[in-house]
Amino acid sequence: MKIKFAKMTGAGNDFVVIDNRSGKVKNGSRLARRVCARRWGIGADGLLLLEKSRRAAYRMMYYNSDGSYGGMCGNGGRCIAWYAFKKGIAPREHSFEALGHIYAAKVTDKQVALRMKDPKDLKPSVKLNLRGKRVDVAFVDTGSPHAVVLAKKLTGRAGTFTRLDVTDWGRLIRYHRSFYPRGTNVNFVEAAGRNSLRIRTYERGVEDETLACGTGSIASAIVACELWGYKSPVTVIPRSKKNLIVRFTRASGRFQNVELSGPAELIFEAFIEV
Repeated sequence: MKIKFAKMTGAGNDFVVIDNRSGKVKNGSRLARRVCARRWGIGADGLLLLEKSRRAAYRMMYYNSDGSYGGMCGNGGRCIAWYAFKKGIAPREHSFEALGHIYAAKVTDKQVALRMKDPKDLKPSVKLNLRGKRVDVAFVDTGSPHAVVLAKKLTGRAGTFTRLDVTDWGRLIRYHRSFYPRGTNVNFVEAAGRNSLRIRTYERGVEDETLACGTGSIASAIVACELWGYKSPVTVIPRSKKNLIVRFTRASGRFQNVELSGPAELIFEAFIEV
């Protein structure tokens, strides 16, 4: 059958988006592997299915490019919110369901702000043995599990951020026994000015570096606040150079009212036969 899809990008995270309210897509995992393949499909970090919901305007089902069912995807959520508004499925300000949680979105031209879940399981210091080095890594769950590490802790010096082998180090940390059995996404960061961070992310399920990561940007901003005195809003500069803004409040040691905002853009629309 032929399926209409949209190819979208959220700050460099790219997705295939399909309106599946009819239920025509039965196996999202298999379709994700097919359409997300860079050389044999459309090419994307993940597949977003927009489906019916009794609790909100729609439900988002997110599959990683390897076919695994993903945790919450911040940039994917912003893309599907833009798509739903532009297609008349939902108003400019609306809510949608994902993984049993209700997320609130606000669309403004090519910018989308998304109210996220409160972070949990913050661990400021997880000590890992990595190739003979004792490295402190922070961990927090922002809808998906994320490790955050200062890049210079791996290289021993500043100024090597752009040359860091993110895939190699990312895979090592992603599968480390400290994060067994779920594994973790991995964010490598360095300071970029007052309340600004540069970030490079190895994404679980993509199993490679991506150009941006929404939940990873939130995790990095939370860790920067907890450990290095950053204040909201935090500007996160991913590899794509398409900045993301993370806002939050902090009270009694808890992070709440987290919002992720940044660009969401349609690249093209077409049909694929599956």
